[in-house]
Amino acid sequence: MELHTVVGLIGVVCYLLAYALMQMRKLAIDSYSYACLNIAGGIFGLYSLSHDFNLAAAISQTMWLIFTLVGMHASYRRRGALKNKLPPLDTQQ
Repeated sequence: MELHTVVGLIGVVCYLLAYALMQMRKLAIDSYSYACLNIAGGIFGLYSLSHDFNLAAAISQTMWLIFTLVGMHASYRRRGALKNKLPPLDTQQ
């Protein structure tokens, strides 16, 4: 089996693992781990496609990466907004 095929299969495992762990409530959909598994899956998938190109799969992988990055950014902003609303722990009243 060629390297790009193995890398592509690892990408598929990353996608499926992220989805399975999210469905089993082991990972939250807005968790950093979930996003990282999806990003790894997309990157590995695109690497695999760089050797055996398929336009439909390349569009799918690219969009999956974009959606994951946008979601990760939105989650980061939400966490920052929530953090700024909480009073600091070291203040004295």
